[in-house]
Amino acid sequence: MYLIRGIGNLSEFKRQFPDQAMSGTIGNFDGLHIGHQAILDQVKDKAHASASASLVFFTEPHASEYFALEQDSADPPPRICPWREKVKLLSDFGIDFAFFLQFNRSLKTMTPELFLEQVLSQVNLKHLIIGDDFRFGAKRAGDFDLLREWGDQSGTEVIAHSTVLLKNERISSTRIRSALLQSDFVLAEQLLGRPYTFSGKVVFGQQIGRSIGIPTANLWIPRQRLPIAGVYAVTCSIEGKTYKGIANMGIRPTVGGTKPVLEVHIFDFDQLVYGKRLIVEFKNKLRDEKKFDNIALLKEQILTDISKAKKILE
Repeated sequence: MYLIRGIGNLSEFKRQFPDQAMSGTIGNFDGLHIGHQAILDQVKDKAHASASASLVFFTEPHASEYFALEQDSADPPPRICPWREKVKLLSDFGIDFAFFLQFNRSLKTMTPELFLEQVLSQVNLKHLIIGDDFRFGAKRAGDFDLLREWGDQSGTEVIAHSTVLLKNERISSTRIRSALLQSDFVLAEQLLGRPYTFSGKVVFGQQIGRSIGIPTANLWIPRQRLPIAGVYAVTCSIEGKTYKGIANMGIRPTVGGTKPVLEVHIFDFDQLVYGKRLIVEFKNKLRDEKKFDNIALLKEQILTDISKAKKILE
């Protein structure tokens, strides 16, 4: 998959692919759930039928994250998957091109008409498929009617994709975040079309777990908030091999932590995995994170957590 890294790289894209016809879509695509997948399937079908390539426009950060940080008055919504994982999911899904649009003040204030001129008109779009609730441009003033009018003038067929439902409710990233925050991993998997996982590189930590005989792999996490918090029974994969374990997502108050950390204790495992990528699948929440009076009490609780997790994962 070819990644166009922002409007500033359009000229290089056009130099490499001067006559490339596209069938595309646009959105956040957080989680790439089965509703998103239905849109992408239609994009690929249109691309195949018209001898064009598939294209996905997506923004980073998400608009809701940008506005929350700009206002400094609310926590941004949790992110189902970081942008690196989103790009991988799009590539694995067979998308040919992805166009990363940085959501900043320039994009925030861009009128719908200017967005059409400076972004959509810059690629040779034969088809544009959008969700039925899609809005774009400053103050979300752009809608399907404006896109269809632009499409009629530019030779682009603009198609509204109908909402995908599960159990008579709309499938959405918001619904998945809610399920994950409630530790309903069964519903999250149904909505995503796959188990919820987090993938991160193992980094050096404070070695506190190793000092008490319960070593952990600390995963690098993005600055975006994740929709998980507390202690979980998990499975994890390293270099294609799967293991069982427990994971804690939190600030580690007992040892004076202040920043969120995801640490995983893998059962019956003693390999050094620094720098390797670990994929964690969350199976069941054991408890919320809490502050203990001392390390001994923390260790006692972790051993209890391990015992519970092993029974769950049998």
